[in-house]
Amino acid sequence: MFSKEESRLLRQEFWTSFGKSFPRKWLLYDTKIKGVAFKFHFDTKYALIALDLEDDLENRINCWEKLESLKGILKSEYLPEAIYEEEHFLDNGKEISRIYLPLEQKVSIHNKNTWRDVMEFFNENMNLFEAFFEEYRDMIKG
Repeated sequence: MFSKEESRLLRQEFWTSFGKSFPRKWLLYDTKIKGVAFKFHFDTKYALIALDLEDDLENRINCWEKLESLKGILKSEYLPEAIYEEEHFLDNGKEISRIYLPLEQKVSIHNKNTWRDVMEFFNENMNLFEAFFEEYRDMIKG
């Protein structure tokens, strides 16, 4: 069991190490579409990459419909295992829409032995996710 401070330091060390191992500028919140952001998630239970839609309901539905129409392309050409979740609830209870890809392996940010696998998963799959997004950004933005 780790103290809050030990956990915070491990998280900081992971993200610093990831940035040094794969130095590039990720899109993340800079998608140029309101309420649309890419996310990396890594905690003590799992790791995933996600594209979250967090705007007001009308804009979220509009963007979701466009992403839904591109589902076949995303899954056949980029991320075959991507999961579409129109109604996803964050830990704080907020409802969003999410397309995500979990790492199908037991990992923990507290276990440095799993870090390399997570970093490689993040790098490889977020690159593909961003390539898809860049290719179809205008259509998604509509």
